Amino acid sequence: MNSDQIHHILKHHQPQSLGQYKPKETAVLLPLIQKEDGLHILFEVRSLSMRRQPGEVCFPGGQVDDEDDDANEAALRELHEELGVSKEQVDYTQSLGWLQTPFGLKVHAYVGLLKTPSTSSFTLNPDEVADVFTVPLAHFLQNGPTIHYMNMAIEPDDSFPLHHVPNQKMYTKQSFQIEEHFYYFEDRVIWGLTARILKDFIHILAENT
Repeated sequence: MNSDQIHHILKHHQPQSLGQYKPKETAVLLPLIQKEDGLHILFEVRSLSMRRQPGEVCFPGGQVDDEDDDANEAALRELHEELGVSKEQVDYTQSLGWLQTPFGLKVHAYVGLLKTPSTSSFTLNPDEVADVFTVPLAHFLQNGPTIHYMNMAIEPDDSFPLHHVPNQKMYTKQSFQIEEHFYYFEDRVIWGLTARILKDFIHILAENT
C-alpha cells in the first residue's frame, strides 16, 4: 500500500469516534413549560421498576435508534413514549450541545418549549415514569448547585502485563474525581447527568442576560 492509496481511503472515510468502543448515542430533552408565575422546567421521576437509576430524577430521553432521523428526533420520540406528548405539542427545540460520560455514553441535550401549561394532560408510561413535577426556572437562576466529588479508581487486572509498561508504578493505583452537582427543590434531589445538563443550561442563560 502506498501513500496515494492511503490518501484515497482517508478522503472517503467518515470520521467517527476512535477506539475499541463506539459511544452509545443518547438524547434528552429539557422541557420548559410556561405557567402563570413564569417559566418552569419539567422533570420526570424514573419508575422504581427501571433497571438503571430507579426513582431518580431525570429529563425525558433515551437511546438514539437507527429509525430516528437524528438525535433531536430521538429526544422528541422519547418525550412522546414517556409522557404522551407529541412533537406537535412542542413549540420549538434547540440544541444545547452534548456531553461524553466516562461510561461510554454520548448524550445530546436539547431544550424544548411545551405548548401545554399543565402536566394534567400527560399520559405517563408507568414502565418508565413514576411521576413528573416542575420547578420554576427562577429557582435555578437564583440558587446554584452544591458540588461533591465521586472518586473513581483504575486498577489493572491481575493478568495485565505491567512489566511491559515503562514507569509501571504510575499505573498500579490511579484514581480521578468526577465532579457531581446537586440541586434541591422542596423534597426533590436533582443530580447526575440531569444536573450537569441543567447547570450548563443555566450557565448559558446567565452568560447571555
